[in-house]
Amino acid sequence: MKDIVLTVTAVILSLAAAGAIYRIAVGPSLLDRVLASDVLLAILGAALAIDMAVNRHLNNLVLLVALTLIGFVGSVTVARFVADRRGQVNDS
Repeated sequence: MKDIVLTVTAVILSLAAAGAIYRIAVGPSLLDRVLASDVLLAILGAALAIDMAVNRHLNNLVLLVALTLIGFVGSVTVARFVADRRGQVNDS
């Protein structure tokens, strides 16, 4: 049963990662690409968490925390940058 669950989650995460990579490559705007990269980091974090749960170890915990922090800080930075640019356009 465990092998079936792992196979299903691997397929779902692979399809989601392929969709995110497609959106990064094709995305019409910068915000689409940033959101897709954030989703890709979340998918990678989910894969690391599944690996740690299945193999019952915490070897990747530091990497998981670093990935989530990088994703959060990157998303907030881009959102503030876009908000500042839109404010300047509306003021003109």
